[in-house]
Amino acid sequence: MAQKSLKEFQGMSDPQLEQRATELRRELFDLRTQAATDKVKDMSQFKKIKHDIARVLTIRSERAAGKTQA
Repeated sequence: MAQKSLKEFQGMSDPQLEQRATELRRELFDLRTQAATDKVKDMSQFKKIKHDIARVLTIRSERAAGKTQA
């Protein structure tokens, strides 16, 4: 999984952001499951996925705030 930049997420539509957030949460769940049962090769993946989730949620919040203020 490659980490995306903020610009790439900003270019997505609202449904795409929602889908990506769901995918990222699933990846994080799978990684946690893998960590509990096996050894995870790259522990930095936890941080990267969490940061991507935060980026998606931030963009969604900004868009919602912009729509309500307008």
